[in-house]
Amino acid sequence: MSFEIKLPLFEGPFDLLLFFIERDELDIQNIPISKITNDFLDYLHRLEEMNLEVASEFILVAATLMRIKAKLLLPRPTFDEEGNELDPRDELIRHLLEYKRYKEVVGQLVTMEAGQIEKEKRGNIAKEIKMLAGASNLEAELQDVDLYKLLKVFQNVMARYEIEKNKPQHHVTPYPYTISGQKKVLLDALHKIPKMSFTDIITQDPTKILVIYNFLAILELLQLQLITLRLGEGFNNFWVEKIEGAVQEI
Repeated sequence: MSFEIKLPLFEGPFDLLLFFIERDELDIQNIPISKITNDFLDYLHRLEEMNLEVASEFILVAATLMRIKAKLLLPRPTFDEEGNELDPRDELIRHLLEYKRYKEVVGQLVTMEAGQIEKEKRGNIAKEIKMLAGASNLEAELQDVDLYKLLKVFQNVMARYEIEKNKPQHHVTPYPYTISGQKKVLLDALHKIPKMSFTDIITQDPTKILVIYNFLAILELLQLQLITLRLGEGFNNFWVEKIEGAVQEI
């Protein structure tokens, strides 16, 4: 029985040749065949000493290298159709360059694969797509539509319409009163009538908001010492009197 051992560093003969070229910093376009051939054969001999089976592609490349070496040692120049001398190494160099390009691409693909593996995968995508497709399957929904369902939908729409129509609405109404304006009104009235009861002031216009503005205006006039208050008759009633000689500054 025979078995094949795949070395982690050199997966093929071109891998080994590229290793020698990169190790010794050789020009791949001008390979020293003698040195490369010796290094390659030494590596094969070490494999044989370790009782490892040498793959046939290694033996084929070794034979190719020895053949090229022999041609260089015993030159019998060959020419192409245009009369240019052919280098025995050209075919090997072409294969090496092509293999190197493929190897670089494979390295990039390995890096991309490692990056994809590290990413978190989504869940059951097929199940999600099926669920979304079922939710938007209009043809299946229309097949199950009947008159009762249409009436229920219409009833729900009308109920929402009534709710929206009867929603309470809040209106903000600006009042035509200001505290400074009511202060002026009160002082003008006291200029004609020196004394007024609060009840009379309210009776002129009993609007609630106006009563509040008048009361606040009286408090500010009292603070400015333009008027004075005296207790009057009745519940919560008082007299408003203008202070003589007070300077009117509103």
